[in-house]
Parts: sequence; structure tokens; C-alpha cells
Amino acid sequence: MATVTGVPCASRVPSVCQRVPPLLTDLYQFTMAYAYWRAGRHEQHAVFELFFRDNPFDGGFSLFAGLSDCLQFLRDFRFTDDDVEYLCTVLPSDTHPDFFTYLKGLDSSGVSVSAVAEGSVVFARVPLLEVSGPLAVVQLLETSLLCLVNYASLVCTNAARFRLAAGPKLRLMEMGLRRAQGPDGGLTASRYTYIGGFDLTSNALAGHLFGIPVAGTIAHSYVTSFSSLEEVCPKTLLPCPGGDPVEFVPLVKDWLGRVCQLLGTKPQQVREGELAAFLSYAIAYPRNFLPVIDSYSVQSSGLLCFCAVALALCQLQYQPLGVRLDSGDICRQSLEVANVFGQCSEHFSVPAFKSLIVVGTNGMSEKSLAELKEKDNEIDVVGVGTHLVACTSQPSLGCVYKLVEVGGRPRMKLSEDPDKSTLPGRKAIYRLLGTDGHPQMDLICLSEEPAPKEGEPLNYHSLGTDKDVRSITPGHVTRLRLEVFSHGEITHPLSSAYESRAYAQTSIQSLSAHHKKLDRPESYTVAVSERIHSLVSDIRRGNS
Repeated sequence: MATVTGVPCASRVPSVCQRVPPLLTDLYQFTMAYAYWRAGRHEQHAVFELFFRDNPFDGGFSLFAGLSDCLQFLRDFRFTDDDVEYLCTVLPSDTHPDFFTYLKGLDSSGVSVSAVAEGSVVFARVPLLEVSGPLAVVQLLETSLLCLVNYASLVCTNAARFRLAAGPKLRLMEMGLRRAQGPDGGLTASRYTYIGGFDLTSNALAGHLFGIPVAGTIAHSYVTSFSSLEEVCPKTLLPCPGGDPVEFVPLVKDWLGRVCQLLGTKPQQVREGELAAFLSYAIAYPRNFLPVIDSYSVQSSGLLCFCAVALALCQLQYQPLGVRLDSGDICRQSLEVANVFGQCSEHFSVPAFKSLIVVGTNGMSEKSLAELKEKDNEIDVVGVGTHLVACTSQPSLGCVYKLVEVGGRPRMKLSEDPDKSTLPGRKAIYRLLGTDGHPQMDLICLSEEPAPKEGEPLNYHSLGTDKDVRSITPGHVTRLRLEVFSHGEITHPLSSAYESRAYAQTSIQSLSAHHKKLDRPESYTVAVSERIHSLVSDIRRGNS
């Protein structure tokens, strides 16, 4: 397929949303910030954590995405005069005027962030971001950070599952822009499905901004817009090596007769408008000839027209690319198409026909991709739209942003629903690997605790269970979160889409097969240290 490639420099990584203004948040963030300010608590040092409670799609893992967008949002965080003037009109009338002066002076210079690397495999209840700074400021960041992480991580994970369902060889193209949730949703989907494992996008702006390979040729509307060979203009084509223009229409008609004779069909069955459309496009882009062939009938028209035009291109020493199938049983059709390509290659001694590809784009879902892998077919590329970008099997990841410390003292949300309780205190997150290199467990510790050591046993409590203490001896230990933002500046290099994609694929490959299963995967262990377990018990008893 036609592609435009390029990888942007990581130091100039563009944001999905060119600027996320601080007004892109919920009004209650401002009412809380005012109440903090009114009580003189707005400068208290506070720590929040961002995490999700359940792995999406009933799966065994997620991919963390959106970090670059978060960091650029934090770097640019400040209120304009226009922002503050608007807030004056929507906040309650008894808001003190000095609060608006305070807002005009706010920025992120007091904010620090540690985060998991973008593209990392992550699991439920593991804090992905730790955001610390003045209480009012870090409170105001909540909604925007959640907005930037939730969908990016969800659609990136969805793409990773599609990739696992398809297997490593099939090329995958994201083509969901027209079905996406608005322009920002479309750009987010294109960037993060690429990071999740897709190879191409149809989104030209995403290609320009993020260096994602772009592909596309013609759609049904182009084919059905033609009705007669009289509409083909111009009617000549220069041979690839150069020379005099060749009358292309009679050349193609001659090849059509030879193809029909080979296959035992009648040229009269061919739709003249379809043949005209293919001729016209081939003359316009002789090196990019990949039409959709099911506008009318694949067997009696579309495939015959393609072969005639493609053989004529080969005669003029161009290399046609292949065909696209967009309806019906594309597995069966792909076998029939490949069979005809083989017959033409052998009968007419045209080796180029052996390298033609078949693209399938018929409402593909994760399930249909998995089924495709089990069926006989000759499909080389699959285009996926609605089910990928709309995440039809689960519309939201459900990330949350919770307070864990104020003024150096731990804070915990106690709830009648244990799943909605939080873990108190600042934390360090470690991934424990076995001797085989596969992740075994993510361990959540208090930040002041010593790090686990390789080869030394440690005790832990699994999250979400009432089981007694257990012990594990890690073969290798990695610290998951990095310091990425401090004093208003990004302190860790931003990753391009290409770099994040490579990291994500390596991260997924590191998982054990039973954690990557798409259906009923084995649960991955997320645990807390004995000190956190004791702290939670103390707080529940009212002793802290």
C-alpha cells in the first residue's frame, strides 16, 4: 500500500492536542481550590496518584499511554487573563476577588511527577503517575491528567489485543478517523493504536504530526463515479523506463480479453464503469495501483478489471500493489483472488503477480481477527476502524486520581466498597522478575522502604485478597517509575510514537503467555509490602 514514512525527533514530539488549556477541567476543581485557598491550605504539600482499578477488556494487562501529552500539558499549565475573566462569571458570586489574582499567578513550577514509562505493560491498582506539589495546584490538574491518560491507554491496549489476535505477521492498518469521537479522539486513536502495535494509519494528519506510516488509495465512491470508458482522461501512459506515450485503454482491453479467455468468463460481464475507474487511477498513479474490487462483483467484474489493468502496467514495467476486499467472506475471496493471481503469473509469465497483496477491511473486530488467524486465507493487510477506535467492548478505562498524602501525613479513602479504598502514603513501585525474565509481580512499597534485592526473599500481601502473608524471591528487580517532571520542566526525554511503539512491543513480549491470553488470562499479582499492609490496618482501626 502507498505509505509516507518518517520518525519525528524525540525532542520535538508533538502533542495529540496541540495545547490542553487549564480550563479543560471540571468546575468542582476550582471550587475545591478556592476552599483550600480560603482556609489557607492551598500551599500545603500534597501527593496524588493516578491508577485504574481493573484491567480493560477482561484482559490480563494494559498499556500505559498519554505520558508525553501529560508532560506537555504540565509544562504549559498557566491561566490566561481570558481564562480568569471567564471563571469570574461561573464561580459563586461570593468568591473573593483575590482568588482570581492568585489564579493568574499559578503555574507548575512547584509540581513534581514520577511516572511509568510510556508504552509499559501495567496492571490494575498500580500507581502509574505520582503528582506532588501545592495542594490547590495538584488538585486542579486532576481532570486534565485523567482525560489525557484514560482514552490513550484504553485504545493503546485495545490495539495491543488486536495485534495479539492477528499474530505477528499480518500487517494492521488503523482507519477509524471517520468513526472516532471527534478530531482529538481521531488523532489520539491514530497515535496510540500505532504504539499498541498497528503498522499503518489512514489519518494523514497523524502521519504528519507523529511520523506514522500512512496508507490509502481509492474507495467505492471513486469506482462508482465512473460509468463509461469515454470518461477516462488522459488515455495514454508513459512506460516506466521512458519513451513514447502508450494508448492505455486499448492495451487494457486486449489484456481483459486474454484474462477472460484464461478464466473462462465473458468480457460482457465486466462493468465498464469499474474498468474505467481502474484505468483512470492507474494512469494517475501507476506505481500505487491498489483498488477496492467489490463495488459490484469480485468474481465477474472487479477481479477481472484489476488483472487486466495490472497486467498492462506490468507490460509497461510498473509494479501494481494488489487489491482491497471490503465485503462478504473476505477469507474465501482472498483465496480465490490469490488463485487467479497465480494463474495469471504462470500463464502470462508475469512474476510480479506473485508479490501482489490482498487487503481486507470488512468491519474487523478482535474476535474476527482471531478467527481470521484460524482460517485459510491469503490476506496480507487488515484495516480496522470502528471496533478499534471506539473500543466497542469497553468504552472507558476508568482511571482515578486519589490523594495519598498531605503535609507529610498519609491519607486514605475508606469505603464500604473495598475496591474503592485507596492505599495511603508516597510509594515506590517495583517489578519483580523470575529467572526466566518474565514479570512475576508488581510490589507497592512506601517510598522510604529499602528496595527489594535480587535473590533475597521478601514477604508481601496480595492486593484484593484476605490471604495471609506470602514470600517470594525475585530473580531480578526493576523500579517502575521515573522522575519525569520537576520545577516546571520536563526532566525525562519525551518519546516519539516510533520509540514508544518499540518499547511497548518489547514490554508485551516480556509477559508470560498466560498473562497475554485474550480469553480468561491468568491474573497477574499486584502486592503491597508488609509496612503498607500494617499502615492500612492502623488507619482502618483509627490508630493513624
